[in-house]
Amino acid sequence: MGNPNQQLPQGWTAEWEPDNQRYLLLTATGRAQWEHPETGAVPEPAAPTGSPPPTQPTQATKRRQYAPGQTQAYYGGTDAVTAPNYGALGAQPPTLSGAQLFTPGLAAENQFAQQQQQQQVTAPSYYGQQQREPEYINAPAGYDAGQLADQFGQMGINGGQKPFQIYTTNLLTSPPDPRDLELPPPPIRLPAGACLTNSPLANAHHSYQRCTVNAMPNSASIIGKSKIPLGLILTPYRSVKEGEQSVPVVSDTIIARCRRCRTYINPYVQFIDGGNRWRCCMCGMSNEVPQLFDWDQTRNQPGDRWARAELNHAVVEFVAPTEYMVRPPQPAVYIFLVDVSHNAIQSGMVATATRTILENLDRLPNEDQRTKVAIIAYDTSIYFFSMSAESADCTMLVMSDVDDVFLPKPNDLLVNLSECRAAVESLLGRLNDMFADNHTIGSALGPALQSGFKLINPIGGKLVVLSSSLPSIGAGALKNREDPKILGTPKESGLLQTASPFYKSFAIECSRAQVSVDMFLFSAAYQDVATLACLPHYTSGQTYFYPAFNAARSEDAVKFAHEFGEALAMPIMLEAVMRVRATRGIRMSSFHGNFFVRSTDLLAMPAVPQDTSYAIELQIEETITSPFVVFQTAILHTTCYGERRIRVITTAYPVTSNLSEVFASADQVAIATLLANKAVERTITHKLEDARDAVLNKLVEILQAYKTSMTAAGAGASAQLAISENMRMLPVLVLGLLKNVGIRQSAQIPPDLRAYAQALLTSLPSQLLIPYIHPTFYSLHNMPPEAGTVGEHGVVMPPPLPLTSERLERHGLFLIEDGQTLFLWVGRDAVPQLVIDVFDLPSYETLRGGKTTLPLLENPFSQRVNAVIQKTREMRRGVYHPHLYVVKEDGEPPLRLWALSGLIQDRADVLPSYQQFIGQLKDKVNGSSY
Repeated sequence: MGNPNQQLPQGWTAEWEPDNQRYLLLTATGRAQWEHPETGAVPEPAAPTGSPPPTQPTQATKRRQYAPGQTQAYYGGTDAVTAPNYGALGAQPPTLSGAQLFTPGLAAENQFAQQQQQQQVTAPSYYGQQQREPEYINAPAGYDAGQLADQFGQMGINGGQKPFQIYTTNLLTSPPDPRDLELPPPPIRLPAGACLTNSPLANAHHSYQRCTVNAMPNSASIIGKSKIPLGLILTPYRSVKEGEQSVPVVSDTIIARCRRCRTYINPYVQFIDGGNRWRCCMCGMSNEVPQLFDWDQTRNQPGDRWARAELNHAVVEFVAPTEYMVRPPQPAVYIFLVDVSHNAIQSGMVATATRTILENLDRLPNEDQRTKVAIIAYDTSIYFFSMSAESADCTMLVMSDVDDVFLPKPNDLLVNLSECRAAVESLLGRLNDMFADNHTIGSALGPALQSGFKLINPIGGKLVVLSSSLPSIGAGALKNREDPKILGTPKESGLLQTASPFYKSFAIECSRAQVSVDMFLFSAAYQDVATLACLPHYTSGQTYFYPAFNAARSEDAVKFAHEFGEALAMPIMLEAVMRVRATRGIRMSSFHGNFFVRSTDLLAMPAVPQDTSYAIELQIEETITSPFVVFQTAILHTTCYGERRIRVITTAYPVTSNLSEVFASADQVAIATLLANKAVERTITHKLEDARDAVLNKLVEILQAYKTSMTAAGAGASAQLAISENMRMLPVLVLGLLKNVGIRQSAQIPPDLRAYAQALLTSLPSQLLIPYIHPTFYSLHNMPPEAGTVGEHGVVMPPPLPLTSERLERHGLFLIEDGQTLFLWVGRDAVPQLVIDVFDLPSYETLRGGKTTLPLLENPFSQRVNAVIQKTREMRRGVYHPHLYVVKEDGEPPLRLWALSGLIQDRADVLPSYQQFIGQLKDKVNGSSY
């Protein structure tokens, strides 16, 4: 048969399928079929004369049919052979069966189980054999994640509103593909003319601000029918990595705002009256354009209005004029409260902390030379240090009575870093030696906090607290309330609530005075993280936890020094207030994250750290009549360089009355982030079990709503478990959340670890939160040849695998990581050459499990493995430096279980496997409809 392209209607193309020896007919929308669209005939499967037509790269098409070989590749089949290959001796690849066809989503019974059980089979070689290029694990033909991301990114803001196409997936027959989580959310398809300019940056990138649906329902009844929780996920002070666009700054202090709703001018307003007035996109108010809006103050000549940053960029910063200041911009102030009790000295915490501060003094934000610092030490007493610019020596003042805290000197305790640099360096160099023989056990943390607050109160700034034991003396003293008997019972949630009212009231006092608290906790015993984390929670700080810290282990010292140094060097927004505005008809109903709600919708943040996330629940109060809605987050803050600024982040979404568009535009990552925040809040206000039930019930409601309104089954029972393609990873994300240490059902989790996990769940941005609840799993022993080498975008990572232990091989080397911990899993039958190449040890038997630093050896495989681990530590935003643990297959059971808990698709303790979980969901979805 000749090329059928000439016989096809407009918009159709034919692509030769060499595996099936026939043409596949495609539309521009990605739909594919074998039959001719008009005649219904199937093109003859005869080979074309000459060479087959070149296949064009296409995005992953829906309901496309594949031959068995491609199916194997799609589900991690038998052809993933790579060099160098540490294979099991004697393994032979199985032969493939006949050329039957396969359609994803219409698989046969038990096919899911068979696909999950398929193992990558490797050739019995190590070096020296020529290997075939590996098929990309789990990839359908033509799949290119980067290409797909580009296509999403290029979908025009002003190209006219394209309808969302919904594609239904049967969860029972389509296993989760971890690479789906790397894709951008569904595109935002705004109506034509919504935006003033054609700028591709007129809508905020999803790493700054994302909504749980990218098409806003026009009424509460539609979002109610979909059961999707409506919310906004914010990371307003996202770090800017190399190669990324920096936030443009409007420095002429000309700020146009709506007179009624105070919205800042943005790319979605309308100019009227010959460009002399503009209509607000939130409330419709007509406002005058400021006189100097069209004047270029730097060149002192008329300017181009359309070149102004605020009309082209969704994320912009205004330099604030004096009317936005209650007082002159404050300097950056850091007060270090250092625990010098016996435990802190013995663990090496004091020596590591003082050395890290000393090494990072030049990295502290201090461009304007105004930064101030103070150091206060405490055990059962409080030690102040008086420093001056004239001398490198300092005077220690001891306060033994911690019941009545006061400042022993009116000045010289809080000093200018630049002026007193010599004295600060001298004190940091000697502090550990001063208390080297300290045998005092106990902690007056509360009085130390009060002392620091008295010192910092007139200005505001950061209290950086380093604590190694449970506060035991003075205000805020706590008792050990850890009781193994109540773990796993309804009473356990009590251990996650604040034990003393002192900490919340002190935190609110700090918030009022623009003081933020960061907690670095190190205790080997119970420290009541739940209570102490309350301080950062209400003052927009951060909690860092290093259980059983021991600086004698270099890994502990390196992790703490790296994270502490990065936290100190991090630029911060000072004395900030944040408000989110939305189009009329939408209300912010509740807020989650580290801040204090000062009025109904004004969030007080004494210091906004980089890469911290906040979640806001939304409510539709009245029918929305506008064709699109706009959300605008504004943060008035002082930079740590002494400038008052307003950061404005704007996102517009189309409005729809179509339920299918709501489902098709749902952002599964944003939904999972919002559910994590809501779950943590529910554990504190109710019980852990209530939080788990609420998350599970919400997922069941979404699946029920989809089945009822979007599938032929309607309200009846169905043999399928249907969900839209863009939400097919939501069940595995929910399962990961239910298995996360923060809310997992278990009687073995110490309260401190659970409380710290909950602090992470409510503060990590989506880029860090998703791997935290859905870890990443790589096979290293047979990774593709390019993995671990430097490519166009840095180090090339191996393809991620499904999170199931069925993918573990006894001769293999695997990496499991969740952004906080790295596990290097070594199979018991690992060939000696692999152990030599990676660990520089003669055999598996000589390898020891546990916390380790991987050696960098003079062989390509070691360098590639090290490159993958290094990229894993660096590729995400945030200060975290994960520990690396070597886990032997037959090693210590607690370490093995900890590593395997990251494989969330497996059954663990009382928690179901992914297959069982999907089965339970199907029963619940069908059961409640009878």
